[in-house]
Amino acid sequence: MTAPVRVLVCDDQALIRTGFATIIDAQPDLEIVGECGDGRAAVDLAGRLRPDVVVMDVRMPVLDGIQATRLLAGVGVAHPVRVLVVTTFNLDEYVYEALRAGASGFLLKDAPPAQLLHGIRTVASGAALLAPEVTRQLVGRYAARIRPAEGTPLDAGLTPRELEVLRLIADGLSNGEIAARLVISQETVKTYVSRILTKLGLRDRVQAVVYAYRAGLVT
Repeated sequence: MTAPVRVLVCDDQALIRTGFATIIDAQPDLEIVGECGDGRAAVDLAGRLRPDVVVMDVRMPVLDGIQATRLLAGVGVAHPVRVLVVTTFNLDEYVYEALRAGASGFLLKDAPPAQLLHGIRTVASGAALLAPEVTRQLVGRYAARIRPAEGTPLDAGLTPRELEVLRLIADGLSNGEIAARLVISQETVKTYVSRILTKLGLRDRVQAVVYAYRAGLVT
C-alpha cells in the first residue's frame, strides 16, 4: 500500500486551517502532519516533520508566504519541500513572486475542495500546477520585469534543439503545441523537457519559464 502524501497547512486564519485540514485528512491518500499560522512556524515545522507538500498562504504575520516558500523551496535549499500557494488575492504579482520563490503551484482559496485536493496531489507527484495558458498570460504581463540575472548560465550545456524547446516552453506552449510547431511527436517533446529540467536542475516547466527569462534566452 502506498504511503499517504504528508501535508502541512500554513494559514493565519484558524477557520481556514481547520477547513483545509478537515478536507485533506478525509482523503485516504492524504494525511495532515501539522498546522501553523505564520511563515516562520511553517519553515520550522517543515524542517522537523518533512511533509511532502506545504499548503501555504501568502499574507501572514512574522514571515509571509513568499519568504517562507523561498526558504523551503528556493534556489540553494538543500532539501526542498514542494509548496502549493493558496491565497484569497488573485494578483498576478503574487503568482509571479511565489513561483520565482520556488512554489510548484498556485490556487485561490475560493477554489472548490476537489481542486485543492487535485492541486496537492499534482504538486506531490512532481508536476507543476499551472496550465500553459496561465503561464503564457503570466509571462506576458511580467516579461518586462523578469530581466536577465548575473550568474545565470545562458544554456547550461543544452543542445540547439533543447534551447529551441525551452524557448517554446517559455512562450507558454503546451507539449502538444510544441510538437506541432517542431513537427515531432509529443513523446519526443516530453523527452526534451525532461532533459532540459535535468540539465538545469529544475523541478518543473514553470521554473523553466522563469529560468529562460532570467537567462535572457527570451525577452
